Amino acid sequence: MPRAGQVKPPVEPRLSDRIAIGVLTSLYPPELVDRVVAEAGRTQQRQRLLPARVVVWLVLAMALFSGQAYEEVARPLATPDTKGAWYRGWRVLAIDGTCLDVADTPANDQAFGRPKTHRGEQTAFPQVRLVAVAECGTHAIIDAAMGPLARGETTLAAGLLGDDGALGPQVLLLADRQFVDATLWRQAADTGAQLLWRTRTNAVLPVLESFDDGSYLSQIAAATDRRRGVAPTMVRVVEYTLGRDPGRPAAPAPYRLLTTILDPTQAPAAELAALYHQRWEFETTLDELKTHQRGPKVVLRSRSPEMVAQEVWGMLLVHHAIRTLMHQAALDHHLDPDRLSFVRSLRIVRRQVTTTGQAALPP
Repeated sequence: MPRAGQVKPPVEPRLSDRIAIGVLTSLYPPELVDRVVAEAGRTQQRQRLLPARVVVWLVLAMALFSGQAYEEVARPLATPDTKGAWYRGWRVLAIDGTCLDVADTPANDQAFGRPKTHRGEQTAFPQVRLVAVAECGTHAIIDAAMGPLARGETTLAAGLLGDDGALGPQVLLLADRQFVDATLWRQAADTGAQLLWRTRTNAVLPVLESFDDGSYLSQIAAATDRRRGVAPTMVRVVEYTLGRDPGRPAAPAPYRLLTTILDPTQAPAAELAALYHQRWEFETTLDELKTHQRGPKVVLRSRSPEMVAQEVWGMLLVHHAIRTLMHQAALDHHLDPDRLSFVRSLRIVRRQVTTTGQAALPP
């Protein structure tokens, strides 16, 4: 009951308005979360103790503490000052895919499917397939798509490599052999982005014109191009072989790269060969996400396909939040973000979230 002379505020302060979980609510503030929830058509009909905004933060916190019991595309991070993020004015991105074990329920099994072992048996858990685009310089995942195991990586990638995705004229996209498809290549190139993708060693690539740096012009085509009257696509090919590894007696296999940069003076072959290995930064990103943030051999807890999607997006957004914090620290100290430890940064964020000043109600 109010004391004499006390004026009751027009709106009762609610628990959800006071929640703060450090770096998560800093990067994903209330107004952003509310806007995304509204765009998704998931705004609650009544004010509850756990409204939609708090549920979003709860999902993010669960992804941050994924080892414990119980869509908006992320923004690029790299700026012109970010060390290791650029090549000749292009922001270097990479695309790759992975699979995540999900809870063994009939709904997940039906929605996602299970891989088979070499003996033809099915594995213990269903799996969701994830394809993502990441900045090589910051390891920030900036776009992603997921689907059932039977949906191939190139199919999921097609949803990421259009005009409404992360690509554009200032991007150079790296990709491994499984993504080389003439139709997908043209779709990605139509965004204005430059491409540098590895292709199979035995791919048939006619030499149309050779250059002094050892690269040459060639063409690629989809199987249906001739029937549809589509002309082959011009590409430039860079071939090289890595030095012999003393621990491996076999001769190393040659690498063959395709690029949309047809003029060798804009991107010499030796530079592209060295640049392509930035693609392995994506493997480090997956290790951060699956081994350290989620935990090794941890199965996603969600028991329905809808909740699996929610949990995966939570993991991706938390990873992006941590990488944002690391990127700002690297800029402040004029360092390459690769010099900072993801594991130590993750521990710092977890400690901040669990301190009284970060997660409790204000006095």
